[in-house]
Amino acid sequence: MLELRQLTKWYPTPRGRRYVFRDLSFRFPENASIGLMGRNGAGKSTLLRLLGGIDTPDHGEVYSDERISWPVGLSGGFQGSLTARENVRFVCRIYGADAADMRDRIRFVEDFAEIGEYFDLPMKTLSSGMRSRVGFGLSMAFDFDYYLIDEVMSVGDPQFKKKSREVFKSRMDRSKMILVTHSVADVREYCNVIVHLQSGSATLYTDIEAGIAAYQNNAPAPR
Repeated sequence: MLELRQLTKWYPTPRGRRYVFRDLSFRFPENASIGLMGRNGAGKSTLLRLLGGIDTPDHGEVYSDERISWPVGLSGGFQGSLTARENVRFVCRIYGADAADMRDRIRFVEDFAEIGEYFDLPMKTLSSGMRSRVGFGLSMAFDFDYYLIDEVMSVGDPQFKKKSREVFKSRMDRSKMILVTHSVADVREYCNVIVHLQSGSATLYTDIEAGIAAYQNNAPAPR
């Protein structure tokens, strides 16, 4: 189960609080990969951070008994003074990996990222593209029930993008995802349902084409 319970999130502005969500209650469908769509500023990335525990609600809660990833490819949480290898090892420890499992996961990320000797240099010396490669590889090194994706499959050159999509598809054979995207093609390829965010509300569309139409036209929610 993955559920929002009276979720409220706001940010301070010179004119006062700007509410992204106010007392939003919503249950995500089970056993489905979800396309999270909405206009810019609708709260898609904010909701993804809340689901992944990167941000916290001002009121209410995100309730889940599922294993949920951090936003895939997230590189902002790396410790800059540690090497990529040390950062990966640290995350492995947080997730309780034993010595053998840790070695396998570190090797996977190193091979996946393809950054050579930079894997053993401090993260702060790596380019943003290299950090994103490490972040994406680290996300794929763990098994989750839900992977949270914020349009990060565009990282890297065409060959790396192809490899990323292949690895991602293999994970989707046994997992689900919540995908934030403006790409209708990606939603059609990866998702079973659409959740459309508009004016602080969330509407579920089990018909993909109806959800796409709502996103494109900001159509009223179905009754």
